[in-house]
Amino acid sequence: MGFKDVFKKSFLEGFTSMDISAGRIMATFAVTCILACYVFLIYRLMTRKSFYSKGFNVSLAAMSVITAAIILAMQSNLVISLGMVGALSIVRFRTAIKDPMDLVFLFWSISIGIICGAGLYEVALLTCLVVTILILVLENLPASRAPMMLVVNVTDVDKEDAVLDIVKKYSNYYKVKSRNLTAGTLDMVVEVRVKEESAFVKEVSAVDTVLSASLIAHDGEVTF
Repeated sequence: MGFKDVFKKSFLEGFTSMDISAGRIMATFAVTCILACYVFLIYRLMTRKSFYSKGFNVSLAAMSVITAAIILAMQSNLVISLGMVGALSIVRFRTAIKDPMDLVFLFWSISIGIICGAGLYEVALLTCLVVTILILVLENLPASRAPMMLVVNVTDVDKEDAVLDIVKKYSNYYKVKSRNLTAGTLDMVVEVRVKEESAFVKEVSAVDTVLSASLIAHDGEVTF
């Protein structure tokens, strides 16, 4: 038996439409839909965005089913599988994913479709459980207080030291991010970590020649 015969028996003959029965197709779509709905629910419960995107969440569930269908089609016929690879290789997605967690859920949804399409339903279920536990554990780990931005407008530049003395009183960490001096007026931005936010802003505002003091939260990285 030559190499051509071995290749034909081991590879080419493996792609036959008879290998995928109607029962397996129905089972694959049923399990995929159940797990896709699970991902939909987890994303809805765990997202912390001010504006929840239902369209993105629906697309996560639909992507799992579509991916499973593609995997089933690729397993049924060699020509289809090669055509799918060629077709998908020219697809370019230009939608920017700004939240890293959205990217995690996107890959999670795709992986469910791939695993279920391959018939590894136990692996898909275990993956969902492990990913959910991992996200819950890491999200609830204790972290240090997130930094905030103190924006101060002072009409007397000599009062900068007085403002920084108050900052040192309330915060062990601070960093002056910018100083803008215009016609004797100082606009200063300081990164701080404070617990008593209300008292801190009131004391800064009470300094002579301080026109305004604002404490603003931002989405910077938090160190553990």
